[in-house]
Amino acid sequence: MRAFLLALAVCLATALPALSQSSSAAAKNAHGPAQVSSAFHVQGARLRQTLEHLSTFGRNPDGGVTRLGFSAADMAARQYVMGLMRDAGLTVRVDPAGNIFGYRAGTEKLPALLFGSHIDSVPHGGNFDGDVGSLSAIEVIRALNDHKIKTRHPLEVVIWTNEEGFHFRVGVFGSSAAAGTLDSSVLNRRDDQGLTLADWLRKYGQNPADIAKAKIAPGAVAAYVELHIEQGAVLDRAKIPIGVVEGIVGIGWWNCVATGFANHAGTTPMDQRRDALVAASKAVLAVRQAVRAVPGRQVGTVGIMKVEPGAPNIIPGRAEFSVELRDLDAAKVHRIWSDIQKRFAQISKEENVPIECKALDFDEPAKANPLVQQTIRDAARSAGLAYLDMPSGAGHDAQNAARFAPMGMIFVPSRNGISHSPLEFTPWPDVTNGAEVLYRSILLLDQRLNH
Repeated sequence: MRAFLLALAVCLATALPALSQSSSAAAKNAHGPAQVSSAFHVQGARLRQTLEHLSTFGRNPDGGVTRLGFSAADMAARQYVMGLMRDAGLTVRVDPAGNIFGYRAGTEKLPALLFGSHIDSVPHGGNFDGDVGSLSAIEVIRALNDHKIKTRHPLEVVIWTNEEGFHFRVGVFGSSAAAGTLDSSVLNRRDDQGLTLADWLRKYGQNPADIAKAKIAPGAVAAYVELHIEQGAVLDRAKIPIGVVEGIVGIGWWNCVATGFANHAGTTPMDQRRDALVAASKAVLAVRQAVRAVPGRQVGTVGIMKVEPGAPNIIPGRAEFSVELRDLDAAKVHRIWSDIQKRFAQISKEENVPIECKALDFDEPAKANPLVQQTIRDAARSAGLAYLDMPSGAGHDAQNAARFAPMGMIFVPSRNGISHSPLEFTPWPDVTNGAEVLYRSILLLDQRLNH
């Protein structure tokens, strides 16, 4: 273990000059490993055993799980995870939003290093999304105990509540409460059984009236690190074991309506039609063209189309559709939307069908902290693992944690880029790689941060 700590010190010394560089200066291509201390400290077999047991809560006959946040399966899984925390010597508490925290004291009076993820799933989801980061965080504590390592900072493992948000349609619920951005009116939403979200919080042993007390003040946490499966195919296709997340993309949503004129399909000549669906169809292609016209990793999607009157012998008089744009650069999202609006105006003129759009919401990008990013890179290199800097195209609890602490994320590959599916799979060696990089990242941050 002394050899490992010495190796970390060497890694730290070589990396310090780079700490002042911004994430934009980071290399965008894969980086090969630097063999510093490649002996692993986490136990992959032990981690796999706990992950496989967690998968029994809400298991589906066709594989995968349905373990919705605020459900009986979730409650049972939470009890299992809290038992693992206590067995690892952590002091467990549950905040008013239902977030589970497991605390390990440090040797100095410093803010805690926070790390973890979530254990709830989508309907018919997989066994790795959220689970890998959550149970790897507990495995890090077990490994520290195994090697009798004490840290300067207190360490705190977190399991966020209802990240997926399928139940009650409120995603990243627990971390939003921690960030102080949760709209308390969601507590009044009812599910199919007539229970409110507040009712479910009571089932979890919490007082909904105290929800504001879940907020974590900026500065109260030294740094937040989340390990997660990529949920895309970049790492898997490139055969790179570790992704260093640059940030979580911003997401813009718009609702658009093409208004034509509903008329008889048999008696209205083609050159006299005001077909809302034709205009909306052109608009869908315009979104794709505008997004592809700009270099980068941005994406655009039209995922909903509602056509009225919806009869085979009537020309559509109204077509309502969604537009979603995502990129790590908020300004780029707005520039692309401006281009899309110009394209829509031209389509409206061509088809004599007005297209009007209303902005619904915009989630600002959450950039990873440069120091935490560099620390994750150094941790991967010290373990002999290649890494790739990359954005996260999906939302995560980390985007809320970035509001109260320096944030970083570690990705591990998803086979064939499949997620939110029973076919979701991360090879077990890759799971172990991620846990080891998390372990080393926490130790490095413990040395590098003096607050």
